[in-house]
Amino acid sequence: MLPFLQKLTGSFHEPPPPPDEFEKSISPELIKKIRDIQVKTNHLVNHMMAGEYVSAFKGRGMEFSEVREYEPGDDVRLIDWNVTARMGHPYIKEFKEERELTVMLLVDVSSSGEFGSAEKLKNEVAAEIASVLAFSAIKNNDKVGLIVFSDKIEHYILPQKGRAHIWNLIRTILNFVPEGRHTDLNLPLEYLLRVQKRKSVAFLISDFQADGYLRNLRLVRQKHDLIAISITDLREYELPDVGWVYLEDAETGETLLVDTANRKMVGQWTRFKMKERENLKKQFQAFGVDFIEVRTHQSLTQPLIRFFKMRERRH
Repeated sequence: MLPFLQKLTGSFHEPPPPPDEFEKSISPELIKKIRDIQVKTNHLVNHMMAGEYVSAFKGRGMEFSEVREYEPGDDVRLIDWNVTARMGHPYIKEFKEERELTVMLLVDVSSSGEFGSAEKLKNEVAAEIASVLAFSAIKNNDKVGLIVFSDKIEHYILPQKGRAHIWNLIRTILNFVPEGRHTDLNLPLEYLLRVQKRKSVAFLISDFQADGYLRNLRLVRQKHDLIAISITDLREYELPDVGWVYLEDAETGETLLVDTANRKMVGQWTRFKMKERENLKKQFQAFGVDFIEVRTHQSLTQPLIRFFKMRERRH
């Protein structure tokens, strides 16, 4: 098995961590699913997104290093006038780039994620996106933390480094059975502000089927680099002509009988949903929050790569 992993990923020089009590408590099918995602996402990071993450977040901040004597050619804007006045000749401040980044993954595990009309459910796509981001961060020697939420904070994992830590994050997201069914986006945003005092890059991964969270969105954006990743499914916008069907809200359990043969009504629904999504995107942009949309029937890596390239150009 190991030679196959080495050939596929190009960077797996050791097997995944041995089974622990957690693994012994879950099914072999789920273990295989977790390992498959680990191999797939590591492959994507190594071969499709190599360098994209680093380019997107380089120059992410400068921290003070030391004061030294001014030398010809130095930027006069960096002169420390207090030290200069005290010492009698020019001194400048030196800064160094902050190399270590903390990445926080805020993952929605509410019941609306249990929907998917293509090959994958929305919550499966969320797990893969989180895995890709986690592997990208670890390759750059950054710390990664996790907040799992629904209408409550379901689980929290402190930011750490290392492959064993990523393995733990992936299996947590995939194996998690939430207690809550609904979505409350205020909770992870408020929780992030409490537990993460230093600036982080925070990815909020959800289908955003909630409201009333814009105030906290603004507060988080003031302190952290916040990126929203919205996961949608084609059938949330377009309904095929299959006659009368019952549509059920996964979070509330409410059902609605709909005549999908009524194409005028279906067209109005599609336009309404598209406008709703466009308004959401504009709201995020108004707060300075980057917005990435991923659809269950399309590539999950291409939207991420486009985002990373956009960030690189912007910096």
